[in-house]
Amino acid sequence: MSAVLHPAPKFASNDGVRETLLAALGNSVLFSKEEHGEIAITVQRDRIEDALRLLRDEHEYQQLVEIAGVDFPDRSERFEVVYMLLSLTKNHRVMVKVNASENTPVQTVTTLWPVAGWLEREVYDMYGVIFAGNPDLRRILTDYGFEGHPFRKDFPLTGYVELRYSEEDKRVVYEPVQLAQDLRQFDFMSPWEGADYVLPGDEKVASPAPSAAAAGGAPKVDTPKTTEKPADTGAGEPANTAAKGKVSSGAPAVEGVAAKESGAPEPTESRPARKPRTKKTDGDAA
Repeated sequence: MSAVLHPAPKFASNDGVRETLLAALGNSVLFSKEEHGEIAITVQRDRIEDALRLLRDEHEYQQLVEIAGVDFPDRSERFEVVYMLLSLTKNHRVMVKVNASENTPVQTVTTLWPVAGWLEREVYDMYGVIFAGNPDLRRILTDYGFEGHPFRKDFPLTGYVELRYSEEDKRVVYEPVQLAQDLRQFDFMSPWEGADYVLPGDEKVASPAPSAAAAGGAPKVDTPKTTEKPADTGAGEPANTAAKGKVSSGAPAVEGVAAKESGAPEPTESRPARKPRTKKTDGDAA
C-alpha cells in the first residue's frame, strides 16, 4: 500500500510570511503585527477588495473562513472588520482588518467569495457596519423590526423591547422591557458592619425623633418623682396581703410543715467505720 502525500504541510511556519505579504500589499497596509502565532494586517478601508483578491490569487489564500466584527467605543472609527483567510495548500492562516464607523461603508467582498454575503449580513446585524455593494444587506439573526445592534458595547443588556405572545390580540407583540426586579449591584459588604450608604427602600422609612439624651444632656424634670403612698407604686394592701403567704427564699412553703433552719444535711445512709491502716515498715517495702 503506497503512502498518500498531501501538498499542505502538517505544521506551517510564519517565518518570512509577514514580510512577503507586506511587500506584496505595498502602501495599502496601515499596520501589521505577529502575535500569539497569528499574523494580522490592517489595510485601508477602500483597498480591502483589492488586498483580498491579491492574497487569494497570488498567495494561495483560497478560503474565506469568517468575517467578524469588533467594537471599540472610545475610537473615532469604533469598529474593526476582521477577515480570516485560510490557505489550503500551505495550511496557513492570516487575518486582514479594516477600520470603520457607523457612517463609513466597507466595500463588499461578495465579488470574491459568495459566502461573504451571509457573513457581512451578520456583522451588519450585530454591529451596524454597512457593506457597500452587498446585494442583500438585511438582518440575519435578529427579528423583523428589531432596534439596535446587540454586539455593540453600549447596547443595554436587557434590550429595548421584549417579545411575547398576546392572548388578547392572538399575535406576537413587542413591548418595552419591564423588569420585576432591578439588576442588583453586589458589593460584598460585611453583614455585621452594614453599608455606608442608604440601601434601596430605606429612604422610605421616616427617621425616628431624636431622644432627649441624643439631643444633648439628661431630660429636664421640674419636680422629682417620689412614691409617698402605696397607691403611687401600683401596689397597696391587697398586694401586701398576698405577699405574706410566700417564702422570700428557698422552696415554697407547704401547709403543716415548718421551715427548717438552714444547716448541714443529714446523712443519707450509715456505714461502718473503716479499720485504721497499718503503717508500712522498711522491711515490708523491700
